[in-house]
Amino acid sequence: MIDTKDFSFLESQNSFDFKGFLIKITSYWRWFIISLIITLTIAHQVNIRKEKIYAMETSIAIKEENNPFLTASTSLVFNWGGTSDQVQIISNTLRSRSHNEIVVNDLQFYIDYLQQGEYNYKDVYGEIPFHIMIEKNKGQLAYSLIGIKFLSESEYEIKIKFENPSVSLIHYYDNSTSTTSVVEGEFIKKYKVGEKVSLPFINWKLDINDNPGFYKGNEYFVRFNDLDGVVSKYQGISVDVDAKASSILQLSLIGPNKNRLVDYLNATVKMLIKLQLDRKNQFATNTIKFIDSTLILMGKQLKDNSEELKSFNKNNNMFQIEDGGAEVSAKLSGYDINKDEIQRKISYCNSLKSYLKSSVDYSRLPAPTVAGIDDPNIVTNVSKLIALSTQRSELAYSVKSDKIFKEFDNQMEALKNVLLENIASANSSLLYDLALVNNKISELENNIKKLPSDKQEYLKIVRKYDLSDNIYNTFLQKRSEAEIATAANLSDIHFVDPAKDTGGGKIGPNTNVNYVLAVFLGLLIPLVIIFVIFFLENSILNTEDISKLTSIPLIGVVGIKYGSSNLSVFEKPKSALSESFRAIRSSLQFLYKKQEIEGSKTLMITSSVSGEGKTFCSLNIATVFALSEKKTVIVGLDLRKPRIFDDFKIKNDIGVVNFLIKQKSIDEVIQKTHIPNLDVITSGPIPPNPSELIIGDSMREFMDLLKKRYDYIILDTPPVGLVSDAIELAEYSDVILYIMRQNYTKKDMITLLNNRLKRGELMNISIIFNGFQNKAKYGTAYGYGYGYGYGYGNYAEGYHEEDKNKNIFNKIRSRFVKNK
Repeated sequence: MIDTKDFSFLESQNSFDFKGFLIKITSYWRWFIISLIITLTIAHQVNIRKEKIYAMETSIAIKEENNPFLTASTSLVFNWGGTSDQVQIISNTLRSRSHNEIVVNDLQFYIDYLQQGEYNYKDVYGEIPFHIMIEKNKGQLAYSLIGIKFLSESEYEIKIKFENPSVSLIHYYDNSTSTTSVVEGEFIKKYKVGEKVSLPFINWKLDINDNPGFYKGNEYFVRFNDLDGVVSKYQGISVDVDAKASSILQLSLIGPNKNRLVDYLNATVKMLIKLQLDRKNQFATNTIKFIDSTLILMGKQLKDNSEELKSFNKNNNMFQIEDGGAEVSAKLSGYDINKDEIQRKISYCNSLKSYLKSSVDYSRLPAPTVAGIDDPNIVTNVSKLIALSTQRSELAYSVKSDKIFKEFDNQMEALKNVLLENIASANSSLLYDLALVNNKISELENNIKKLPSDKQEYLKIVRKYDLSDNIYNTFLQKRSEAEIATAANLSDIHFVDPAKDTGGGKIGPNTNVNYVLAVFLGLLIPLVIIFVIFFLENSILNTEDISKLTSIPLIGVVGIKYGSSNLSVFEKPKSALSESFRAIRSSLQFLYKKQEIEGSKTLMITSSVSGEGKTFCSLNIATVFALSEKKTVIVGLDLRKPRIFDDFKIKNDIGVVNFLIKQKSIDEVIQKTHIPNLDVITSGPIPPNPSELIIGDSMREFMDLLKKRYDYIILDTPPVGLVSDAIELAEYSDVILYIMRQNYTKKDMITLLNNRLKRGELMNISIIFNGFQNKAKYGTAYGYGYGYGYGYGNYAEGYHEEDKNKNIFNKIRSRFVKNK
C-alpha cells in the first residue's frame, strides 16, 4: 500500500526556497555588474548614434475680420460666418494632403541636404552654402545620395555610385516615376557654379547662397525623395486648440533639423493665410471675372455705337435734327436703362436657376449685385452657397468621413431650394416691372414716329449709344467696387507667435529613458538566468539539500582545496581545510565508539560517480589518523581506475591485484610513504575481472592480514553509482563514508543511495559534503550547525593558515597590506 510519506520527496522538491533564491542572487553579483556594463554601454552607443530630435511651435489666432469698405452703400456683400465654423476647417486643412503638398512643393522639401556625421548622415538644411534649382519637367535621380564636393569657390564635383544598370527617376511636375540606364560603378563629373547640369538622371543648376562662408573642400550630399512620402510625413503636424482660447491654434512639428521645422511651420501658416484670403475674396473674384467678360462685349458694342453716331453726325445737319424731340429722347433713354436693368436681373436669375440645377460646384458664382439684384435673400444665400462649396472642396483631401460631406451636401441642397424659390418670386416681380416699362417705351416710340425720319434715325442711334454707355459705366463702377473690396479684405488667420529657433526645442532622443531601460534590462537578464538556473538546478548546493533528501547523517563539511596536491592535511596542517578533516576524525571515533568496535577499524570511502573527491578525502582522512600516531594504511581498491599512488610519488606496478591473484605476499604489496605511520597499498595492474577478485576468498584473507597490522584501514573504493565493487566491499567496513560534492553530485543520486540503504546493501553509512565554497552562491552552510569542518570565518584568525585562492582581489589586498 502506498503511504503518503512516499511523496515527501516530491513535496520538498516542489516547494520554493525564496530565501535560498535571494542568497543565490547575491552570489552572482559579478553577473549583474557585467550585465549592467554591457547594457549601459549599448544604451550609450545608441544614444550617441541617434539623431537629435527637436520640436518647433507656432501659434495662430482665428478672428473674423470685417471689410471696412463693406458698408450699407457698398453693392457687394460678403457673409462668411463666425470663427466657430472656421477652427475645425483650418485644423483639417493644415493636416490635409492638398495643403501640405502645396507647401512641400513651394519649399522643395522633397530635396534632402545632408552631410556625413560621425555616425550617420546629418540633415544640414539651412546650413549649406548653396541651393539647387531643378527642372521639374525633367527626371531627377530618386532616393540615391548625390555627392557634391567643392573643388574651389566656383567649381564643384558630382559623385554618384551606381550599383545597378538602371536607376529610378522622379518627375516633380506630375509626381511620376520612370527609369533610365546608367553605367555601373562610380560616376564623377565636374561643373561650374551656376552652370546648367543636363544629365539623363540630374537636371539642375547649383548657385551659391549669399554670405556662404568658407566651403572649399567641403563635401555635401543631395537626395531626391518621393513627393507623396514627404507630404505624408508633414501631414503629421500637430494642431491643438488652446484650452483657454478656442480661437487660438497651437501648431507643432518634430524632426532632426530645426531650420527645416521653422521654415515649414511659418510657410504652412502663410500659405493658409493666402488660401483663406483667396477663399474669402472668391465672391469678389468671381464678380470681377464676370464683369471683365461683360465689359469686353459692352466695350465693342459701345465702340460700334459711337462710330455709328459719328457717321450720322458727319452726314447730317445736326442743328436742325437736334431741335425738337429732346424731351422724348431723354425719357426714352431712361426707360431703356430701366429695361436693361430688369432684363439683366431676369437673365441672371435664369442663369442662376439653370446653374443650380445642372452643377454641383457653386464656388464660381458671380455676385447677384453685378446684375443689379439687391434682394437680401438672394445675395445672402448665394454668398453662403459659395462659402459652403469652397469649404467642401478644401476638405476633399483632408477628411475621409462621408458624414461630414453629407452635412455639407444637405446644407447646400437646402440653400439651393431656398434660392430657387427666391428666384421664382423675383422673376415674377421682374416680369411685371418689365411689362410696365415696355408699355411706356411703346407710348414714347409712337410719339417718335410722328417726327421726321432723320430725327427718328438720330434718336434711335443716340438711344443705343446712351444705353451702351450707361451699361459700360455701371459695370466699371461695380468692378471698381469689387477690386476695392478685395484689396481691403483681411485674412481671418493671424500669427500670434511665429516659429523661431531660440536655441532650445530638443526633445530626443530621451537618453534618460534609454539608461533606465538599460539598468532594468541589466538587472533583469541575469535575474532571469539565475531564476532558470535555480529551478533547473539538480545538484546538491548546500547541507540543507542533503537533510531534505535523506536521513543519512552528515558528519563533515570539507572546503575546496587550492593547489595541485591532494595531501592538504600534511602540507598545511594548520589550515581550515585540515581542521575540517580533524573534525571528521573526531566524528568517526565517536561512531566507532558507539558501535563498540575495538582493535583495528575499517573505513570505506565511496561516492556516487567519479570526480566527487573520493580519493582526496581518503588521502586526507588517512593522513589525520596517521598524524595522530595511529598505524594507518590506505588501500586503493578502485581496481578499474587507480589514483592514489601519484600523490605519494610511488609506482603502481605492484598492489592489491597482485596479492589477490597470489603473485605477491602482503609485505610485498605494502609501500611506505613520506608521512609517518601511513602506508599505501595501490591497486596494482588493472585486472580483466575486478569484481570477481573482490568477492573471492583472497579478499577476506587480505583484510584479515591488514587488521592484524594496522589501527585504521582506509578503503578507497569505486563509485557505487557506476560499478558494484563498493557494494561487495561493504561487508569488510565498520563505517562507510559517502562523499558528495557541492554543485556536482546530482540529487537523483541520493535517491539511489536511499534505496541501497533500504535494501541493506550499505550499512553504517555517513555523508561528507566536499568542495564547499562561497555559502552565498549555493545557499546556507551549516559550518556551526554540525560542529564540523568549514565555517569558522574571522574567528579562526591566528589558528589556521590561509588557504585561499589568490584571485586578483586577494592579490591587490595582500599587496596593499604589505605596503601599509
